[in-house]
Amino acid sequence: MKNDLKDLLDRKVETYNQPSFIKDDPVSIPRQFTKKQDIEIAGFFAAVFAWGNRATIINKSTELMQLMNNEPHEFCLHHSAADLKKLLSFKHRTFNATDLLYFVSFFHMHYRKYPSLETAFTQWMNEGDKTVENGLNGFHHYFFSLPDVPQRTRKHIAAPEKNSSCKRLNMFLRWMVRRDSNGVDFGIWKNIDPSQLICPLDVHVIRVASQLQILKRTIPDWQAALELTSFLRTLHKNDPVKYDFALFGTGVTENKVAARRHKRIA
Repeated sequence: MKNDLKDLLDRKVETYNQPSFIKDDPVSIPRQFTKKQDIEIAGFFAAVFAWGNRATIINKSTELMQLMNNEPHEFCLHHSAADLKKLLSFKHRTFNATDLLYFVSFFHMHYRKYPSLETAFTQWMNEGDKTVENGLNGFHHYFFSLPDVPQRTRKHIAAPEKNSSCKRLNMFLRWMVRRDSNGVDFGIWKNIDPSQLICPLDVHVIRVASQLQILKRTIPDWQAALELTSFLRTLHKNDPVKYDFALFGTGVTENKVAARRHKRIA
């Protein structure tokens, strides 16, 4: 039974972990860049914006990159007051200019001290950590370590210690850390091992994993993310989160098929 499930999910990974996956996914935003720091910043914003319709996420992320002159690293390090003024009209769902200006301030602070955003996560991790939990908790405190943090901005960065599944941050880490030759994930961070990643708990992932009975927990929290990833690790201990492609891709495809059926019936 387990071998059959592994075979099924491995086939689904092969189907969806392909360059054709990119154009309709938020990962298309950092894929527009070649400079490491631009990839990190663009990927971070695309991941933070990743709730709701994927086309809208891509459009709003593209809009923000254009406001940053398609040089997000340069913008965050060397912006002028006039540059920041251009950001004041930006809004995506509950993310507004107040939040954006704080994010820019954080990146300005961080990249003046470190060459990569990876350090913002790894400096809190310990040798022997089996997951990125300490990195995520440490990042949360570090991100909000600047003075006068807007209270409203805190809701945009999750943490395991708050029992969030950290879907968007886990997706961002997947992009930065996973290494294969398929061209979707970047694999540009070397100090976090793919085996330490946690599967992002997207609604599609939750639904398919529940249908396959590999996720029993009904609350989409950090414990559910650990539960699912623990099972996926039994299928591939070194790269459990590759199955995010299988679960998410299957869920999205099922939704599209159901929508077409409903349209024909209507």
